[in-house]
Formats: sequence, structure tokens, C-alpha cells
Amino acid sequence: MGKGDDTRQAVIDQAVEIAGRLGVAGLTIGTLASATGLSKSGLYAHFRSKEALQLAVLASARQHFVDQVIRPALAAPRGEQRVRTLFEKWLTTSSSGAAGCLFVSAATEFDDQPGPVRDQLVRDHWDLAESLAQVYRSGAKDGAFRDDLAPEQFAHDLHGLMLAHFHAFRLLRDPAAEPHTRFAFERLLQFLLR
Repeated sequence: MGKGDDTRQAVIDQAVEIAGRLGVAGLTIGTLASATGLSKSGLYAHFRSKEALQLAVLASARQHFVDQVIRPALAAPRGEQRVRTLFEKWLTTSSSGAAGCLFVSAATEFDDQPGPVRDQLVRDHWDLAESLAQVYRSGAKDGAFRDDLAPEQFAHDLHGLMLAHFHAFRLLRDPAAEPHTRFAFERLLQFLLR
């Protein structure tokens, strides 16, 4: 990676942190220039537009989520252990910083705002749903999970559980957010097991 690439990545990392506080829609070249000490013109050389900056932030957050949640889950044995690893890694990520919550807040910000950022968020959310469904499919194929439950239903239920956790943990600051989420996960898992 060259010096320009290193600078760009450092700027994107700072932008992810800002977006975690202000939202993706609240992220601007100006706020990023203030936070990094770089000039607006220098940042335009890297991103060309606010939209390009927002897409770069989403790409970075997506990669972080894949590295911290999806890859470790796929490295675990299929079935219950894979689902448990997925849940534990996702719970840790959703409780620990900007990238963990960026997609939830961005989905709310852009749900009725047509354009490339919303389009990318929609693709990212469908990709997540498909990844969750595939985790279930692989376990059902190996006989670990019920085969009469649609994988898409599992994806919907687990995602809903994590959205509830995010809401309780981030917005409500509910100290019982994690225990409630763990209880709901165990109940879901028992329903899935053969």
C-alpha cells in the first residue's frame, strides 16, 4: 500500500468513526476536514463527492463486519457452533463501536432517500440476509437443524433479534439488553435444533 492509499484508509477510518456519531448522512467533506486536519480540496482529491465518501465509509464498515463476524462464523463447524459463533461475534461488534451500528442507523437515514447510497445499503442488507440463510442451510443439510423451517425465516428472526439488541443497547441504554438478547437467541436456537 502506497502513502496515498495509507492516507485514504486513515481518512476512511476517521470517517467511519464520525459517521458512527453523526450518521452517514451527517458525514460531510467539511466535518471530515475538521476532524482530520486535511484540506477540503485534499479530501476531494480522494473522494470527489460527499456521496463517494459515504459509499467508501459503507464499504469499510462492510469489510469490518465481514472480517469480525462472517469470516469467524464460517470458520466454525457447521450447525450449532457456527450459529453460536455468528451470534457472539455479531453481539460483540454491535456493542463495540461505529461499524457495528452504522448499517442500522444508515438504513433509517436512507430508507426513503433514493440514490446510490440507499441502493448500496439495500444490497448490503440482502447480502447479510443471504449469508444468514446460508449458515442455516449448511446446518440443516448436515442434519443439525430442522429442515421444515425456511432459511429465510431464520435470517429474518436472527436479524430481528440483533436489531432489538441494538435498539435496547444503543438508544435505551438498557443494562438488560445483552441478557435479554442472549435469552432470545437461546430460545431461537432451541427451536432450530432437531
